[in-house]
This record gives sequence, structure tokens and C-alpha cells, in this order.
Amino acid sequence: MPNNALKLLFVSTPVGALGTGVGGGVELSLYNIAQEMLRRGHSLQILAPIGSKLAQLPIIEIPGNVQIIAQIQERNTPIMMPDNGVLANMWEYARQVQGEYDLIVNFAYDWLPFYLTPFFSKVIAHFVSMGSLSVAMDEIVTQVATNPGTIGFYTPSQAATFALNSQCTCLSSGVDLSLYEFCPNPDNYLAWLGRIAPEKALEDAVEAAQIANIPLKIMGKIQDEDYWQKICQSYPNAPIEYLGFLSTTDMQQQLRSCKALLMTPRWIEAFGNVAIEALACGVPVIAYRRGGPAEIVIDGKTGFLVEPDSVKGLVSAIARLPEIDRSNCRQSAETDYSLEALGDRFENWFRFILKFPH
Repeated sequence: MPNNALKLLFVSTPVGALGTGVGGGVELSLYNIAQEMLRRGHSLQILAPIGSKLAQLPIIEIPGNVQIIAQIQERNTPIMMPDNGVLANMWEYARQVQGEYDLIVNFAYDWLPFYLTPFFSKVIAHFVSMGSLSVAMDEIVTQVATNPGTIGFYTPSQAATFALNSQCTCLSSGVDLSLYEFCPNPDNYLAWLGRIAPEKALEDAVEAAQIANIPLKIMGKIQDEDYWQKICQSYPNAPIEYLGFLSTTDMQQQLRSCKALLMTPRWIEAFGNVAIEALACGVPVIAYRRGGPAEIVIDGKTGFLVEPDSVKGLVSAIARLPEIDRSNCRQSAETDYSLEALGDRFENWFRFILKFPH
């Protein structure tokens, strides 16, 4: 191990086992950051719920009941923790072993790790995976942000939802570009990729595909079965095909041959890893001008940004897809979203935090 190597403890999201897709984009981020840190010679352990599996990564599986997903709660919902919660169990384990590490990195969008921060002797870096969703989270994140540099966000627009963009580090994201094959000549399909839940507004993409009369391939974890069934009932004649939650290899095989990826979030998306996965395949992204995707897509060059919640805007952008040079999409991914670039940002963040007494 190099002399300046760090000993890192990553603590995962408690909403479900890694590898299941329940954790959304933060799962992919944790996986990519972890593998890049290991490649650079740092040592690493990941605490995650039982059943977690990420290829070749060192995971300590922690038992306990999963946490309620933040997106389905109201802004003023009191903080709730299940009996024998895996969140509490992971952080009790982290407390016991903290002396073995230089830095603990929290990937959970949950109140407890932030609250516990001053009670740990080891410094904790918090990578916040979503925008502002609850009053209690806003207050505790703001409180912890007084420790120099210890809060990290994906994007400035995400940080701005906490009114913290000037105080915090924005780290963006990245993917292993070798896993995504560039496709210069697409088939007549569109794609939608992500958790199937109301805040993702899949119905807008389905309606746009129906109006444009182009088949839509849907990929991702069904998080809300009632919501999915309602879409199917509301658009019985839409040209849609649900392919399930796919591995990266299988997903990019489907995605790369599509004319465009549609991104239709109702909420302020913190980043949008699916956007850079599409760009890595040379697939233009048509997204609402809202949150993270608006900071990823270069309008008119790597896709189109349209008025939020406008199906008409999506349809108009679909008609303009021949204007996009797909090689620009791949170039954007190579320049800004490689694992090397991601690793530089996170390694610099970790070392910056460790410079300060805490």
C-alpha cells in the first residue's frame, strides 16, 4: 500500500441491499468511487445491508430492517427508525471500528449519520445523494456543514436546495467508460431508465413516445407497483416495452441502440447517473431543464433541455434528434465523467477534509 494511501470506511444507503437497484443512482456512485479508490491503492471496507453484492468489492453485511425511503415521506414527517434498523446497526458497527480508518464516508440520505457526527472521534465525510426533501434533514445537514468541507453534493443545483452551494464541495459523478459501447447508428427506439416511482414522472415519457409514435424501452426497478400499473392502464396503446432492472452490461446493450434517453423528473434530481451512462454510449439526452440533468446536458450538442413537465417540449425535441452528432455525446462523457476524473475529485475532497482538525 502506498505511503500516502488512505484507509476508508464507506457506509452505504440503508434502504436496501446494494446491487438490487433500490438505492437508485447512489448505488452506482458508491460502486464507481469504491473501485477507483481501490485502483489507486487505498484500502476500503463497505458497510451495507445483508444481501449486498457488488462485484469484487469488500462488503461487510450488516443485519437489520431497511429504512423507509425518503422520497415517499412528507417534508414535515418526523424522523422514524424501524425496530432493529440496519441504519442504526451499521453506524454502531462504524463506531466500534472507527479507530482502524482515516475517514468514514456516509452515503446515506438519513438524519441519523448527520446527528451522530459530533459523537465520533473519526471525521465523517457526507456525500448527499438527493436535494432537500425534509425540514429535519435540512436542519441537520446545515448544522454539520459548519465542519470545513465535510458535506459533498453532486451538483450546485442540488446544493442550492439546502442553501449551501457556497459552502460545500460539488463532486459530480462518473462511470467506467470501458463498460459502455459507442453506437453511431441507432434503431428507431427511445429509452427511459431509472427507478419507477412518481417523482420520476415516467408517464410523461410514455405519452411523448406515443405522440411521436416511437417505441420506448423502459428499464429500471419498479419501486411503486401501483404507480406502474396506473401508467399501463392510462396508456394502454402506448408503444412501450418494460425490460426490467438490468445489469450494466445488459442495460447498455439496449440503451446504446436507442435514438435518445428521456429524463422526466418531477423533482430536482441531484445528478442523474443515467444521463452520463447514455452519453457514454453516444445517446443524446432529452431532459427537463431542472436539477442535475440541466447541468449535464449541453443543449443542442449532447441533447436537448426542455421546459419542465412539458410533454409537448419532449415531442419537439425528439423531432430535432437528427441535429445531434452522437460522437459529441461520447466525447462529453470521456472529458468530464470518466472514473479517473471522478477519482480525482473524491480523492482531493477526502484529503482536503483530513487537513483540518475535527
